[in-house]
Amino acid sequence: MPKEPRDGSASANDKARPLPRRFEGSVVLVTGANDRGFGGAIAERLAGEGAALALTDLERPGRLLDRLARHGAVVAWEPGDVTDAASVDRLMASFVARFGRLDVVVNNAGVSCFAPFATLTDDQWDATFDVNVKGAARVIRAALPHLTAPGGVIVNIASALGMNACAGNTLYGASKAALIAMTNSLALELAPRKIRALSIAPAIAHTPMLHRFARNVTGEAWGRVLDCQPLGVGSRHDVADAVAFLASSEAGWITGGTLPMGWTHALPLPLDATQD
Repeated sequence: MPKEPRDGSASANDKARPLPRRFEGSVVLVTGANDRGFGGAIAERLAGEGAALALTDLERPGRLLDRLARHGAVVAWEPGDVTDAASVDRLMASFVARFGRLDVVVNNAGVSCFAPFATLTDDQWDATFDVNVKGAARVIRAALPHLTAPGGVIVNIASALGMNACAGNTLYGASKAALIAMTNSLALELAPRKIRALSIAPAIAHTPMLHRFARNVTGEAWGRVLDCQPLGVGSRHDVADAVAFLASSEAGWITGGTLPMGWTHALPLPLDATQD
């Protein structure tokens, strides 16, 4: 597996040019905000555009919070468990008391479960859906009374596996497909309030989840993975860039639907398959 080409603190594009200030005066909630995954990159990107951050995860992301502090970001962090409705309600009340408003919700908290279908237990099904689907639903439910209307935005981080088949990923894919379906219906329901809801479906990108998965993948299988990703392995900053656009006013006429990132719908044919 290729090494991540970026240093983990900012994307190459961010270093080459000043960021716009599209989130000046806005408050953004990010769940699953950790040191090395999508959540941390999203938090850094939106803080770089002027957002005040309400961050939550099971464990305190010390390195992320240190980086944000060095850049002068306004940050509130609370421990939170999206599988516990009381925990979600408590952290939401804390954030609203701190900031007095909420403009963007990014549901990034998620868990993976990669195993053959026949081996999956009821406990694994329940635990995965409790985080990936019901967890996002709990956060949205708690956030809606406080979300800016008009103008509020909900961005749910789904996966390419929620839109494509992959052996051994039935459970994870099913949970992300459910998240996408929930997002689409939610967009329609919230449209009268001018609140937007969207999802993003990243393919393989450099995150701790990928690195755990790749340890058990053969070179041949990894090659087949890359065949489905013509632009190569992505970065968590690629996802952060997409969230920044979709959550901004520049995407104000976009709601519902899912943005695919890094993958194709069809597996490319080998060259010799087209020869006479």
